Amino acid sequence: MIENALSWDFYRTFLEVLREGSLSGAARSLGLTQPTVGRHVDALETALGYALFIRTQQGLSPTQEALALRPYAEALESTSTALLRAASSQGAGVRGTIRITASDVITVEVLPAIITELHAAYPELTIELMSSNRIEDLLQREADIAVRMQRPSQGVLIARRIGDVELGMYAHKDYLARRGRPARIDDLAGHVLIGFDKETAFIRSMKTKLPDVHRELLALRTDSDLASLAMLRAGFGIGYCQIGLARNNPALVRLFPKRISLKLDTWLAMHEDLRDNPSCKVAFAALATGLEKYVQGA
Repeated sequence: MIENALSWDFYRTFLEVLREGSLSGAARSLGLTQPTVGRHVDALETALGYALFIRTQQGLSPTQEALALRPYAEALESTSTALLRAASSQGAGVRGTIRITASDVITVEVLPAIITELHAAYPELTIELMSSNRIEDLLQREADIAVRMQRPSQGVLIARRIGDVELGMYAHKDYLARRGRPARIDDLAGHVLIGFDKETAFIRSMKTKLPDVHRELLALRTDSDLASLAMLRAGFGIGYCQIGLARNNPALVRLFPKRISLKLDTWLAMHEDLRDNPSCKVAFAALATGLEKYVQGA
């Protein structure tokens, strides 16, 4: 029988060994000694009654039992960090820590100005910023507030629609000076194109709204929206960009504006348990206002 008093530290150590693949790597990550990490793993294995890792020349290989436990240990980790964030924000005033998540482009290109203004108004507020598109981040309490390009369907979330983030096709003026401007969509086949590497369910759903450009025609393939944006700004070729970002860069020229337009339904979401949390309420309102201005072109 597993002891109820088994320390959370053992599960945290177990997770780090899983992630690092060795006792020494987990020790560095956790700021512990290697023998301490070893003792934690041994104690957890003894309490559970089975091995979690197989010692190999390459390091520690997780057993099937360890892999089965991983999601539960990660849930404990998320709950623990969410508890600490909630505890830090208790008391009078707006203070403590909140965790915000959004896509790479929104995180890097849009949120900095909004969060800077938020922190200037509430200097005792600490912000944790995470790039991710998974709605599960809120359900598992890995984040407090999320910006998402789809309507949340889970009933335990508070959601506010921001509006449509529009994407268009763009090229840098230097590229167009070198290669010429395509007069027709069919002319894209003769140009340097930037596109995705791996086809996801989201991309498949969007393909009917975009020109049929075969993967073989892409001169640059990347699944990073930030990398795609950087290559577009560098004048590498033709690709997609949020019009709100292109608006701030006069060197980017929109192509086929009447023919090519993709609109992403954008939402702000928060776990309903945080409805009365002063810090989350303030941050949610500030993000909503800033993102709405971005969508509206203000």
